[in-house]
Amino acid sequence: MQDLFAPADGFQTLTMDGADVALLARLDLGRPDAEVLAELIADVPWRAERIVVFGREVAQPRLSAWYGDADAAYTYSGLHLRPRPWTPLLADLKQRVERASGAEFNSVLLNYYRDHRDGMGFHADDETELGPAPTIASLSLGERRVFVMKRRLARGAPPSAVAPVRIPLDSGSLLLMRGQTQRHWLHGIAKLARPCGPRVNLTFRRILR
Repeated sequence: MQDLFAPADGFQTLTMDGADVALLARLDLGRPDAEVLAELIADVPWRAERIVVFGREVAQPRLSAWYGDADAAYTYSGLHLRPRPWTPLLADLKQRVERASGAEFNSVLLNYYRDHRDGMGFHADDETELGPAPTIASLSLGERRVFVMKRRLARGAPPSAVAPVRIPLDSGSLLLMRGQTQRHWLHGIAKLARPCGPRVNLTFRRILR
């Protein structure tokens, strides 16, 4: 775990070369986390998507959904997503995330990790429509999972001497990735050997028109 310091806004900034990453331990959701989690699990029309990885189509090991402004379409790993309109709950969460982060967002990708068998492979949120230095705000609800970040390497480069950064994300926590983070670092969430409860992660983004 990297050393952290706590600025006045309540975020802790991680010391990482070439990255701007900060963590807020708890975002005020206006009601218990468990209620918000249960509503999202019950009401979101979750989809099991298939994506293209290294030229091969595979099933994502989690469920997902895309919401946002009408023109906030998003393409990644062979998927082209048209946004569903904001629900009252998601619009409220967006406003709370924007107030805490000082950033503005027009879309959100929701990921539903049903249990220990769901995860997310290493990747960067570096699609063209996010711009060269995107701000990604990641809100976690439910089971604690460890968010792992590792330094990106050029093709054929030797293994990095920079150790991966492991960030436990508790329910209600808000992680910000800004600046050149997506250019220099990858992130992912490993599957677990032990059973665990469900987790929903909301990654708020700004799609450039």
